[in-house]
Amino acid sequence: MATVAGVRCLYELTTLVSTDKEIDGGFYRRKCGHSVIQKSGFFGEVSPSVACSRNSSCSKSTRRRGSVLCAIAEQISRELVENEERREENPFTAVAPADEKVQYNWEEHWYPLYLTQEIPNDAPLALTVFDRYLVVFFDGDGKLNCLEDRCPHRSAKLSEGQLMDGRLECLYHGWQFKGDGTCAKIPQLAPGAIIPKRACARSYAVRESQGVLWVWMADQSTAPYEKVPYFEHYDKPGWVDFSAIHELPYDHSVLLENLMDPAHIPVSHDRTDGAARRENAQAMVFDVKERTDLGFAGTWHNISTPEVVNFTRFQAPCVATNEFHKVLPDGIELHFSLTILARPTGQGKCMLIIRFANSRSDGKPFSALGRIPQWIMHDTSNTVFEQDMGFLSSQNEVLIRENRPTKDYYLNLRSQDVWIEEYRKWLDKVGHGMPYYYGHRTLSRAPVSALEEAAPAGLTASIAATYPSKGAFGHKYARDPTSRYFRHIIHCKKCRTALSNFEKAKTASLVMGLLSAGLATVMSKPAYRTAFVILGFLMSGSYYLCVLGIRKMTENYVRPHKNRL
Repeated sequence: MATVAGVRCLYELTTLVSTDKEIDGGFYRRKCGHSVIQKSGFFGEVSPSVACSRNSSCSKSTRRRGSVLCAIAEQISRELVENEERREENPFTAVAPADEKVQYNWEEHWYPLYLTQEIPNDAPLALTVFDRYLVVFFDGDGKLNCLEDRCPHRSAKLSEGQLMDGRLECLYHGWQFKGDGTCAKIPQLAPGAIIPKRACARSYAVRESQGVLWVWMADQSTAPYEKVPYFEHYDKPGWVDFSAIHELPYDHSVLLENLMDPAHIPVSHDRTDGAARRENAQAMVFDVKERTDLGFAGTWHNISTPEVVNFTRFQAPCVATNEFHKVLPDGIELHFSLTILARPTGQGKCMLIIRFANSRSDGKPFSALGRIPQWIMHDTSNTVFEQDMGFLSSQNEVLIRENRPTKDYYLNLRSQDVWIEEYRKWLDKVGHGMPYYYGHRTLSRAPVSALEEAAPAGLTASIAATYPSKGAFGHKYARDPTSRYFRHIIHCKKCRTALSNFEKAKTASLVMGLLSAGLATVMSKPAYRTAFVILGFLMSGSYYLCVLGIRKMTENYVRPHKNRL
């Protein structure tokens, strides 16, 4: 490359003047018939020199040859400087430029909608992908369907309707729709009149795979069902997994950054579980193994444990996985897997389906997950997301407010931020095919502001028009998108069941406690009186435990140093 550039200089440079000047940040000194090039940096000290006679009586031809050699040396120096600067700008990659755009259409991908087991059987479910409003429901044959969440009559939300005879009924005027969007009934239609062709809702292609419902956002006739994401290990024997849904108040790109960032775990989640310890925060070694137009993959490990190698993969549009193996002293190998399905639900918000799984090489079931009640494990994950919520939401605000690409204000380190930079550079390549994005070098803002998108008719109207599937504004747990009740509990049948049981047990404990106290006061025999007093104390303890359980389900975690303010 440098040789070709040097030959090109033979034609481009016809005159050279004696001068001292600075080129590309490195000092370049050139004299007639003598050249010294100095540049220090990633490649070390670069000091090639080409000399010709310094005698003032040098022949013109000698000086001309020296000038040509000077030009070649200058061009070589420039090539080295440019290579070095590219290396400094992009220490992780050495393939395609970050701003090289590729063909991409966000609609032509499968998006994770919901865990199938959590979809209500008796009510429609409102969901979004970016700013597209969808409604999911079971028809009379038990088949899952997805329609645009808008009645073609007067644009009321179909998700506010009900299921009638296997059809979705709009509760404004009673129009009913089949799973394919066809309007099957209009009560106000004149006798003998035909239902208008325009009286149908747009339908979307959906496919259930391994407990997750996926939607194809482009025309359903183009849906490639064979490309629905599939994770082989979830179908293997011996694997134990649990899944959860979380709504989060920040952009899905911020969430993906966070969940592909192992460096923050020891600090942000110090002692939240048995593994996170802030004293274990350390440098990491990353190795990018693969880059494609649809994502990237590679390995990483802590410098203190090079034998525990993690494999991370990001796959368009919003899927990330991390896997690692660990060998026990008895030789049994444990396999851990994390699957992240981060669906964009609009500006400044997203929905996460997170799946943890593990297995043992000896084929025995990994019993730890099976023994712990799901609501307790979900409480831990709620705590983790609440620990991150404050700074991730503020980071999202900076993205919008600064209106600059992330390279202008991210200080990424090779020892911890490789996946973050890889992801933002991937957005540089495909972001032009998205509703909005913030890449490493480029960005494109949404056509409307987040407030206008979320509340075009005002905040009050937006709140009134947004009801979760199994919770409503005006319920004793007031609608709050940052509350764990609305972020998770309403999306989880097991947690809702646990909450309901706590509520019932709390009421029963209160009644039994009061009854025991009353009986203790009227009993004449000391033994009976003592027994009822003890029962009253036990019921008081039961009541207190139920209150704690309810608080676990409905109140957010607050860091201790914030609690003391």
